[in-house]
Amino acid sequence: MASQDFYTVLGVAESASADEIKKAYRRLAKKFHPDANPNTPSASETFKQVSEAHAVLSDPEKRKKYDQMRRLGAFEPRRPGSGGMRAGGGQPSAEGFEFGDFGSMGLGDIFSSIFGRGRRETPRGESLEATVEVPFRTAALGGKVPVTLTVNESCPGCGGTGAAPGATLSTCPECAGRGIVSFGQGGFAVNRPCPMCRGRGKVSSEKCGTCVGAGEVRRDRQIMITVPPATDTGTKVRLKGQGAPGSGSAPAGDLLVTFQVQADRFFRREGLDIVCEVPLNLAQALLGSKISVRTIDGRKVVLRIPPGTQPGRKFRIKGAGIVKGGQKGDQLVAIEVKIPETLTPEQEAMVKQLAESAGMGY
Repeated sequence: MASQDFYTVLGVAESASADEIKKAYRRLAKKFHPDANPNTPSASETFKQVSEAHAVLSDPEKRKKYDQMRRLGAFEPRRPGSGGMRAGGGQPSAEGFEFGDFGSMGLGDIFSSIFGRGRRETPRGESLEATVEVPFRTAALGGKVPVTLTVNESCPGCGGTGAAPGATLSTCPECAGRGIVSFGQGGFAVNRPCPMCRGRGKVSSEKCGTCVGAGEVRRDRQIMITVPPATDTGTKVRLKGQGAPGSGSAPAGDLLVTFQVQADRFFRREGLDIVCEVPLNLAQALLGSKISVRTIDGRKVVLRIPPGTQPGRKFRIKGAGIVKGGQKGDQLVAIEVKIPETLTPEQEAMVKQLAESAGMGY
């Protein structure tokens, strides 16, 4: 088949981000999937091309190597008699690169070594992404939080075969029962699940009424995720095998979790330190007092407030902060003095007397 540029196939720019490539692939795969176009034979070929392009461009390492070969003109149609690249011929190509440097290896062999031609790739399940909100205390100390995922699971009606009860199964004519098809371009190939049999190698005479032949149904699945201590908003963890199930016996994809830490009404973080504010009335600030302060781990610590404590003064509770990398923060208690908005006549008289005794006058 004629060479086609992968970026053109997906309709994205060469500078497209991973997210843009993923969105383009999902849009085109949905549009040209054989199940959605049973009466359009060309849709299956387009679907193969889209899957092939995504398989390379979604893999950072493969994309990097593809871009290198693309810049060297590896995917451009060759003209008879041109002085361009010649596999194993020692002729210089763009940028002074010589494929003769690879000795007896042909261009197809070069691509095979780069992209794994001829190697049966296991069609892993799709990796999923989720953003999980975490309570402040759990993020600081570590713990577990539940998350609900909507995933494709094997259909209970047909056990994943896609066949209705009593239907006969026959070898898939598209992949000859292998469950995979090979997409070739420019001398290398990529193996992907067969779009006709969905990687099962068999097609049924009648589709399952529960999953309409897909072999999968959408289900909500709840799992518990471990939150590491000292987790910040934006912290990511990858959970192997917790993504969407693979085709047939293929392994499941991964789950990439991004944590979003919820704000707390009492605590906030400053690095490894925990900061809180405690209100005092005017008498406590002037005369001194003892107050009980809650720590992040649930303990209560008694602090002695000396007379004449000023608003904003901070008291330190050693070792009551967050632990990370062998270091442990403290808890800082900031004093907030509450000034009454109104005074009774007796209170006003006492304040005036206090001011006069302090030589402030009134």
